[in-house]
Amino acid sequence: MKTYKFLFSSRWMGYFAVALIFAIACVFLGNWQMNRREAVVANITKIQENYSGTVIDYADIAGNFEDFDAAKEWTQVRLVGQYLTEDQRIVRNRPLNGTPGYEVLVPLRLENGDTVIIDRGWLPIGNKEAGHPDIIPEPESGTVEVIARLKPAEPRLNRGAPAGQLASIELNDYAAELNYPIKTGAYAQVAKESPAAASNPVAFPAPSIDEGSHLSYAMQWIAFGVLAFIGFGYAARMQRRNDEFDALEAEESGIPVEELYGRGSAFHPRQHPKVRKPGARQSAEEAEDAILDAQGF
Repeated sequence: MKTYKFLFSSRWMGYFAVALIFAIACVFLGNWQMNRREAVVANITKIQENYSGTVIDYADIAGNFEDFDAAKEWTQVRLVGQYLTEDQRIVRNRPLNGTPGYEVLVPLRLENGDTVIIDRGWLPIGNKEAGHPDIIPEPESGTVEVIARLKPAEPRLNRGAPAGQLASIELNDYAAELNYPIKTGAYAQVAKESPAAASNPVAFPAPSIDEGSHLSYAMQWIAFGVLAFIGFGYAARMQRRNDEFDALEAEESGIPVEELYGRGSAFHPRQHPKVRKPGARQSAEEAEDAILDAQGF
């Protein structure tokens, strides 16, 4: 029967503690990746349900433009009103597919008197004047029907912007520049306008529904935690084998095993009756075979 008494030594207990702590850390990191994946999957589900879902009239979702519900993000909304192009703004530092540019915000005054902010799309940086697009396409005048997707207002950024521009889509700052109230909880990205303008900013691409590598990372962390114990077990087995060979050398040299491992060692000749005591004629190969045979190898 194999004996691993050395595992109860302070050194090996320390090794086990390190392996245990490492495994626990791996479990926490694996759970963290799984939680991140769950959040990403929930967002993907929301996008798939809302982005191409039923178009909702403004009256049925008006409250979200003031007090935004995250579950309604990307919902398609039908709005009817007139663009107030004299109060449009461009938002700085808005890259699209790695290209720097701007986004165009225009207030839309609805038939019921509410005013909401519409993001009409993206423009590249200009070549004529630094910090400005070359041209800002304008929507049709008069009454238009707009199908747009609901988006939450953005936080304020600690940086300025030239006149006619905004650092972010922080709607309270935008409202402070106007002489009429606007809805400040959310805005909407244009999906379609009727009648359509002769030219428009670049339309936004659909949001990504790629869940990333969170699941594979979680599996890797769990595997690392399991490998910590496998490595510990392998090291213990190799230590056991090395101790057996050390005991064999002690037998060959005639040095009492107790001097190497202490009385009661698993490698004392009494633990291996097939191994002759020091002084008996026995080759190293025979002694090694006897020990391995006694251990079941």
